[in-house]
Amino acid sequence: MTEQNIDPQTQLELEAAAYRRMRDHLQARTDVQNIDMMNLAGFCRNCLSRWYMEAANEKGLELDKSGAREIVYGMPYDEWTGKYQTEASDEKKAKFDAVMASDQHG
Repeated sequence: MTEQNIDPQTQLELEAAAYRRMRDHLQARTDVQNIDMMNLAGFCRNCLSRWYMEAANEKGLELDKSGAREIVYGMPYDEWTGKYQTEASDEKKAKFDAVMASDQHG
């Protein structure tokens, strides 16, 4: 089976299921910091929430950054950062700056 053999509705449902699984996985993996995700993959929970917000807005739905982050994080962003965010090392910050400078992020 290839993507070409999948009808559009089934493809949409599979993509939605994959997104939900990734979202749930990221909500459970609170030990993984956004800066680590950015440094390794070029995107993080904040990117994912921004993409979600942009998609909603394109569909005419009013969703702001705070609302989108709560969907992705599974709780208000301030609550998540208070519970799980740790201070990044100087090395991680330098790597992050390099990633951002190369414009490889989403």
